[in-house]
Amino acid sequence: MSLGLDFGTTNSVLARADADGATLVPLDGPERSDPVFRSALCFWQDDVPGGIAVEAGPWAIDEYLQYPEGCRFLQSFKSVAASPSFDTAPIFTKRYRFEDLGRAFLDRLAARADGALDGAQRIVVGRPITYAGHRPDEALARSRYDAMFARLGAEIAYVYEPLGAAFSHAATLTQAATILVADFGGGTSDFSVVRLEAPGSERRARPLGHAGIGIAGDQFDRRILDKLVLPLLGKGGTYRSFDKVLEIPAGHFTDFTDWSRLALMRNRKTMAELDKLRRAATDPAAIERMIAVIEGEQGYPLYDAVGRVKRALSIGEEATFAFDGGGISIHAQVTRDQFETWIADDLARIMATVDRALDVAGLDAGGIDRVFLTGGTSLTPAIRRAFAARFGQDRLASGNELTSVAHGLALIGRQDDLAAWAA
Repeated sequence: MSLGLDFGTTNSVLARADADGATLVPLDGPERSDPVFRSALCFWQDDVPGGIAVEAGPWAIDEYLQYPEGCRFLQSFKSVAASPSFDTAPIFTKRYRFEDLGRAFLDRLAARADGALDGAQRIVVGRPITYAGHRPDEALARSRYDAMFARLGAEIAYVYEPLGAAFSHAATLTQAATILVADFGGGTSDFSVVRLEAPGSERRARPLGHAGIGIAGDQFDRRILDKLVLPLLGKGGTYRSFDKVLEIPAGHFTDFTDWSRLALMRNRKTMAELDKLRRAATDPAAIERMIAVIEGEQGYPLYDAVGRVKRALSIGEEATFAFDGGGISIHAQVTRDQFETWIADDLARIMATVDRALDVAGLDAGGIDRVFLTGGTSLTPAIRRAFAARFGQDRLASGNELTSVAHGLALIGRQDDLAAWAA
């Protein structure tokens, strides 16, 4: 038996493959089972060995909602995998390395998988083509992944995430084709050009070229926060230093818009710095609001509000951004045109990365028979329009946006020669 694990920035999915094909593994949740498991952790102090309890996925969200101020809620922690500047996360009395966070997440995912990971001989784990973050260190990410997955006790192989989606999509094709797989996640956008041969061929798929960029759904979230939330928290404001009035530095605002770092701002050093800034600010109430959001552990409600308006703008021309928490109340109308203006530069860089994947494959847009769009962020209308303009609407395909990668990774796990697919 082989397993495919799409360990994603926003969601994680597990699939199992045998001689008959691949199926998604339902993961237990507080209300129902679902193959899509939120990549989130919640820590709280309790009477357990070590004094700190932890939950993951929808259970983490459920625990947070019951007692937000007593928790540390982390999400999008995958985005720091390749970051040399990330050392440890302070959680109450302990400090957690990336691999510690990853192991905690895998332990809880396994507990909710009804034994699906027991006895697995081979686990194919998806990885981005380019990791998220400024100057990501791929070797560092690999060592952290190795430490994170070692305890599963199976053969571990890493495969580019869009190749998993390509393998899944191949099952729907009845003839040979050259396809571009565009996988849009929370932290990265990854592109693979793959030659798919007709069913029954000795080797069904052959990778031709890859490219990726650390811009995706979380970056789009930052644009919304930057326009609607940060001005109320002091961004663009000033503070007094002796006889000068200076602009407030951007550092704390950068951390605030990073879902993987927001909860970690609730530490003694950062809170002392913010209090010092509050006393010097020309608008101290704005900094007080930032402090209240951090101390009140309002990261998840803020994330949820951003996600709701982003999804609403994928199906409508206008939506209401609504957030109430930490002493802030924001209700603002946002149009799709506004949002698309905010992400225009990001989208241009994404499409430039598509061109780079084509260049590596030695093809132009005309050499692509089919474009398969997957990942939650692929539902953004501006992305779909950009691909339709580049390749033609008739060549676009999509479906199973949240599960295709894991499904395909499990199928790859059945291959005799995994080295041909390994990243």
